[in-house]
Amino acid sequence: MKSTISSKGQITVPVAVRARLGLTPGTVVEFELAQGKAILRKGAGKVHPIDQLYGLLNLKRRTDDLIDEMRGPRPRHP
Repeated sequence: MKSTISSKGQITVPVAVRARLGLTPGTVVEFELAQGKAILRKGAGKVHPIDQLYGLLNLKRRTDDLIDEMRGPRPRHP
C-alpha cells in the first residue's frame, strides 16, 4: 500500500490499515523511527496527569474561597 505526502506534510492512511487498526477520526497515532523506516502505531490515547486529577477532590467550596483561607483574603479593589 502506498500514500503520498501532501505539501502540508499530511498523508492519507489506506482504508485497509484504518480498518485493521480501528483508526477513526480523532484517534491518536504514534510514529517511530527505526532503521531508516517510519512505523505508524495506534496511540494509547494517554491522559494528561492533570486530567487524571480533575474533579478528584469533589469539594463543596469554591477554589477561590479555599485559597483565601490559606493565604488570607485578597485585597479588594474599589
